[in-house]
Amino acid sequence: MEWTFVSWDFVTALISIIMLDILLGGDNAVVIAMAANKLPAALRRKAILIGTGGAVVIRLVMTLIAVWLLTIPYLQVLGGLILLPIAVKLLLPAEHNEQINASDNLMGAIRTIIIADAAMGVDNVLAIAGASHGSFLLVACGFLISIPIIVCGSTVIGRIMDRFPVVLYGGAGLLGWTAGSMIMHDKIVGQLIMQTAGGWTEFIVPAALVLFVCCAGYILSKYKKTVSLNLEKLS
Repeated sequence: MEWTFVSWDFVTALISIIMLDILLGGDNAVVIAMAANKLPAALRRKAILIGTGGAVVIRLVMTLIAVWLLTIPYLQVLGGLILLPIAVKLLLPAEHNEQINASDNLMGAIRTIIIADAAMGVDNVLAIAGASHGSFLLVACGFLISIPIIVCGSTVIGRIMDRFPVVLYGGAGLLGWTAGSMIMHDKIVGQLIMQTAGGWTEFIVPAALVLFVCCAGYILSKYKKTVSLNLEKLS
């Protein structure tokens, strides 16, 4: 797909990538802060800046590799299917069980930040690669804009999500749409679906997955909250 800076498609895709980066990168920002927690204030700031810089480079390389891999037939479908449970999980009650061993020296903290971010960033990488539709330019622009927002405003973003759950549903829906778009852009499966059921499926399939993600997330969220309340009563 060809993109230009002035095209509406480019702008909407870029906005989608930035939103996905922010929604899926919040936990990573928390982990970065935890990894440098034992350092003095001056070194903590340095560790976060250097560690985040290294993490961004690795994340960018991973995403560019993923963009290339998604051009291979059937891998777009696989990536779209993997995104669906990630989208649903976004709507479930948070489980703060990250086990991060904070280091008391600068290099240790930097290493922890880079490794933890790479391990936790797989969902982010897949979502961004899918939303870019093969454009390396979109990936680079999205990272340049969203990473500073995540690093500087992770606390504010978290508060907004807690106060306005509709933001999470919007993000989950965006992931569902991205998953559907990935499936429909697959060179073999997408073409087969459109040839069999008609060109309208290019929009119906992503829309159906948006509905599926939001409904499944809502039902599972209610169920988990009910189970949690019952366990609290028993204890």
